[in-house]
Amino acid sequence: MFEVVTVGALTAFLAAVGNGAAGEMGKQVLLSTGALVRRTLGREAPLPASPEGREVLAHALHARLSQDAPRNGEWAQLLGLLPDSVPRLGPGPGLPPATRNFTDRKRVVRELTREATRPAAGRPRVALLHGPPGIGTTAVALAWGAGRIARYPDGQFYVDLRDAAAEDGPAPSAVLLQLLRRMDVGRDRIPPTEAGREELYRRLTAGRRALVVIDHASSVAQVRNLIPATPEVFLLVIASGPPFALEAERIAVPGLKERDAVAMLRKVAGPEKVALAKPQLPALLTRCAGNAFALKAAAMRLLAEEPPLPGAADEPPAHSPVQGVALAVCRRLGPETARLCSLAAVGGWPAFDAGLAGAAAEVDPAEAARRLTEAAEAELVEPLGEGRYRFRPEVGRHLADAAGREHGIAESAAAVTRALDRLLNRALHAAHAALPQSWRVEEAPAEGAPYRDEAAGMAALRAEAANVVRAVFLAREYGRADVAVRLARSLWPLQLKAGYWDEVLPALRIAARCADEHRPHSRAAAALHFQLSHCLGELRRWDEADREARAAVAAERAAGHLLGEASSVELLGLLRLNRWQYEAAYEHFTEAGELYRRIAPGQDGAADLPRALALIERHQGRALCGRGQLAEARNRLESARDFFVAQGEAYNQGRVLTDLAETLHAAGENAAALARISEAERLLGPEGATPHLAYLARLRRRCQVPA
Repeated sequence: MFEVVTVGALTAFLAAVGNGAAGEMGKQVLLSTGALVRRTLGREAPLPASPEGREVLAHALHARLSQDAPRNGEWAQLLGLLPDSVPRLGPGPGLPPATRNFTDRKRVVRELTREATRPAAGRPRVALLHGPPGIGTTAVALAWGAGRIARYPDGQFYVDLRDAAAEDGPAPSAVLLQLLRRMDVGRDRIPPTEAGREELYRRLTAGRRALVVIDHASSVAQVRNLIPATPEVFLLVIASGPPFALEAERIAVPGLKERDAVAMLRKVAGPEKVALAKPQLPALLTRCAGNAFALKAAAMRLLAEEPPLPGAADEPPAHSPVQGVALAVCRRLGPETARLCSLAAVGGWPAFDAGLAGAAAEVDPAEAARRLTEAAEAELVEPLGEGRYRFRPEVGRHLADAAGREHGIAESAAAVTRALDRLLNRALHAAHAALPQSWRVEEAPAEGAPYRDEAAGMAALRAEAANVVRAVFLAREYGRADVAVRLARSLWPLQLKAGYWDEVLPALRIAARCADEHRPHSRAAAALHFQLSHCLGELRRWDEADREARAAVAAERAAGHLLGEASSVELLGLLRLNRWQYEAAYEHFTEAGELYRRIAPGQDGAADLPRALALIERHQGRALCGRGQLAEARNRLESARDFFVAQGEAYNQGRVLTDLAETLHAAGENAAALARISEAERLLGPEGATPHLAYLARLRRRCQVPA
């Protein structure tokens, strides 16, 4: 009597596969499982989209396995290999350094400690720190965490949400992505779905002692699924502003009392400097109103033996201490630097360098770099390293408002337009360098400096990703739909090669709407619907992805672009393939192949036609394997392999050999499958395809199980 794999184990496995790791290897596991489901049931069973659907499928599989010992053994082997793919919790980089000038906050520290150390009693340990901008909420959290490293031996993890390009901040799924990256999980091992990411987060932290700090959160949705289920994980959420309705211990961070404010001034400026400014202290303390940021700025001025901030007695009162600091620093830095900073602030850029700030203000980059250094020394901007800066959120808002008042709406709008033009130029150069042979990116502009190679292009796109996404929003707002479309298309290398799906998704949605409104049925609109479909498919939002792919097909057909139409139909097939809908997938691949063959010599795509058809053969082979037509699948895959051998494409050879090994294993030809696995490992080793090699190792063990 053999031990049948349980319904519970099958249900858990199907959930893990459906919400599993992203990237090519995540899809390979998905396809391998779908093919095994088909062989077990003898019929097509689409990928379940809900927990109920997974349970129904698990019951159907269990009924068959109870009567089929060899197939039961194959499932048992597959389930037994799954834990190898679960990442381990890494310590990550820890919290940012705490300030040396931390002062008082004893009550807040006591409340934090009480929440972190109280008996759990089934209640998650969660605190929400809140207070007005600049009051010191982040400083309290970092100082408290720095003193409790020993309490959290499994790590302290910090995520700052303030630099999100979208107006409402990152979506909950994107917050989980950032947190998992901080936990040392590679992008290719992070599930594409929100449910999968939350499950991985909980598995990584189960039974651990860790501190999770989420800074600049703006909504309950962003952090609700981070509430810990394990008693020794402490979630500390920081809101710059009023609290929101999170189930947590709410801890307000008040302004510093006068005694503590003076103590902070002495820590930063020194007792002697503060003593010399004693006649000015009452007015200074009144204007700073216990705001830590304003007090530090004033202390830095005292240290430099300059008039203390914020402002002089004859200046009108500001709406907030942070605004007072920003405006007073600008006045004392001089009109040129103030203009540069205020015009750079108008765009609300997540980060900027001298080139972007200089473009906004029509200033030479070298001169802009000098002025930004001056502004950083006065703490008007925050240096991020590598010549990049950002504004504190409220400082940036006040400077942008001041730009409208002092330079006029027209000049402020022109500053954004100039910055958009610079970003577009750099993004187009970077995208072309990153994918020099791809027809999905524009040719590099004639003006501007090119990047030296693909690696440099990708590095530049990564560095500017948040700014490009922000620029798409701004271009739409400022009536420059064409710029929004071109910027979004430049993101293609990031979603194709770097897996930046969460990051680019908001921009693609906006740009696709722009294209439909201003250039309907155009190649540009089709390209954006294709990108959006690809992105949604990678995130396993299948129905949305399908709609966008069909929109891409329709637009390409209306534009008379055969290459784009064939490529979009091919994408429809891949979406069906990844959902275990093998019949429909094969039909789409066949249609795509027919469209590719209609491309005449000299037409767009003619030069790439042999490679496109080889890829179609590979896709057809995988669909045929899922349908159980193993001999025909093998023929298609071997034909595709022969093409990539002739082209010398080691990586694509390795991918097709993996498909061949899967097909041979399904046919019971394990010796031949093992030979293909060895070939694939030899080809992929020098390519550094670590996830693929790990998958091949698991496939090898499946092939070595006795029949």
